[in-house]
Amino acid sequence: MERTSTLQTLIALTATAGTIVGLPAALSAQDAPTPTELVDAFHAALSTGDSATALGFLSPDVVIFESGGAEMSREEYRSHHLGVDIEFSMSTIGEITGRRSDVDGDLAWVLTRSSTTGTFRGREIDSKGVETMVLVLTNDWTIQHIHWSSR
Repeated sequence: MERTSTLQTLIALTATAGTIVGLPAALSAQDAPTPTELVDAFHAALSTGDSATALGFLSPDVVIFESGGAEMSREEYRSHHLGVDIEFSMSTIGEITGRRSDVDGDLAWVLTRSSTTGTFRGREIDSKGVETMVLVLTNDWTIQHIHWSSR
């Protein structure tokens, strides 16, 4: 199975299930998405409004930093900022302008630079952003930390 079809299968399976905790059992470790593919699947879930799938990629104790604020768990993110992130992702177009990633044992990081354009709540958006995602491997990769910054 090619990586692209694996990612498409992952998104389809998680959308069908409505939520995920780790990866579907049908995917072997060899077929499991890379940390970068998982980050892309997280963003795809946000941009399609699939909150259950997006939350399924996050560790229960994820820490999310953005604009000087912090959300200290998946539940806190779900109840505070997830809805706005979905609304923003569905209203704008993001383009990756640079990316680096690495894996060291059960720890991975994905560093992304992006450009975002569109209209959000009546305001024109044309911004540059950076994102750091740290993932941990237990049974599957999960997002442990996100740091978003834009200008």
